[in-house]
Amino acid sequence: MDVNTLIASRVRQLRDAQGLSLEALAELSGVSRSNISLIESGRSSPTAVVLDKLTAALGTSLSSLFQQDVAAAAPPSPLARLQVQPVWTDPASGYVRRTVSPAVASPLQLVDVVFPPGKRVALDNSARDADVHQQVWMIEGTMELTVGDDKWRLQAGDCLAMKLDAPIVFRNPTREPARYLVALAAVSPTRRTR
Repeated sequence: MDVNTLIASRVRQLRDAQGLSLEALAELSGVSRSNISLIESGRSSPTAVVLDKLTAALGTSLSSLFQQDVAAAAPPSPLARLQVQPVWTDPASGYVRRTVSPAVASPLQLVDVVFPPGKRVALDNSARDADVHQQVWMIEGTMELTVGDDKWRLQAGDCLAMKLDAPIVFRNPTREPARYLVALAAVSPTRRTR
């Protein structure tokens, strides 16, 4: 499945599962109704910032948008071959995100990211229905990560752990691409009221 079609389908599924209208999701996320409609129809290639706002309003993680609906398909394989791993490029920064994890239900997700030189992405990371913990392990290059008020400069081999409950800024301050692995785990579900 094309990654933009996958994103479109997942946003609609998540919105429908919560009984939210386009207007309600627009109000919760700060993303316009027309933009959400374009995303759900596959006619828009949303940025990471827009997807972060939508997933925060839906109480889930950005990674959940790249998971195929396992209930609708045959039982998922515990193996994710390279050629079927969804790859998405953020149209604003050009960072490339590949979902490494198989489609099996798991609280752990792995994502391979290649981040272009000199680029920056800022995510709000609002409250979600589950506590999402993330670790960023640098494979090559350099990245600066600002989590809330704390700032780190990561080099190859470094690993930073964080909870997705504060704004995060990813920045590659160099002239070379950076590559890192993100491991995410959702734990301790909590209920939010709308």
